[in-house]
Amino acid sequence: MCENNEIFTQDPTGDFCCLKKSVKFVKICFRHVIIIRKYRGRTRITHFAPNIISTAEKERCKHMAAFVELKHITKVYKMGEVEIRAVDGIDFEIEKGELVVIVGPSGAGKTTVLNILGGMDTTTSGKIIVDGADITRYNERQLTSYRRDDIGFVFQFYNLVPNLTAKENVELALQICKDPLDAQTVLEDVGLGKRLDNFPAQLSGGEQQRVSIARALAKNPKLLLCDEPTGALDYNTGKAILKLLQDMCRKKGMTVIIITHNSALAPMADRLIKIKNGKVAKMEKNTSPVSVDLIEW
Repeated sequence: MCENNEIFTQDPTGDFCCLKKSVKFVKICFRHVIIIRKYRGRTRITHFAPNIISTAEKERCKHMAAFVELKHITKVYKMGEVEIRAVDGIDFEIEKGELVVIVGPSGAGKTTVLNILGGMDTTTSGKIIVDGADITRYNERQLTSYRRDDIGFVFQFYNLVPNLTAKENVELALQICKDPLDAQTVLEDVGLGKRLDNFPAQLSGGEQQRVSIARALAKNPKLLLCDEPTGALDYNTGKAILKLLQDMCRKKGMTVIIITHNSALAPMADRLIKIKNGKVAKMEKNTSPVSVDLIEW
């Protein structure tokens, strides 16, 4: 028995199960029974026994489950009788607030994984959990809401509206968001406070990419997904963009995923995932990430 008369049974793995359906996860943690509930996509600890548990223990237990989980993801394209396995059993986890770099050669399946994670494509099989929600179960309407409210995209080519100013391009994306940030404030954060009224044609490549990053950040997303964000930029400008992404991750606690073919960027990441032939060839966590300023390639 636990407080509130909730009764638990122990499954074969050693975890505890509660008879109440609202309780999704029960775990022994620090000699306490920790009961973690999922409510509207957020993790909440609502019961624990004994009655006394430190705040530090509560906070640590909140992060036991990964923020993003990909489980046995496959994506198969069929062309007549030919099957192309673009993604072939991908498994990895990402913690909240991490800067993740996914590297691999062209055709390895990196962009396909990013598109599936961002809700722009669907899986053939497997499961994707984002902040406690299984997005592989979403219908088209739910996927639209997920892309609109939870995901920020940064593409290799900026995809700005040419007849709108920098500020208007950011504001346009905010018209449909639930909890957006102020467009001017975000543009100032990315170093474009004096370029608010300039059109894309009046901006350099690096400045246009900063606008696209500001547009994604202003949505206040759970995940910022970047597909080769420096691919169309020169070395110095590309480095400045990567520095901006790294700073946003560190200062705002945003979860950032960067797709690249440049393995030299690995030291800047909290987590490195190498993809080859549609599979995870290697995944490692970097306990001492370095500033992109110190990386040369």
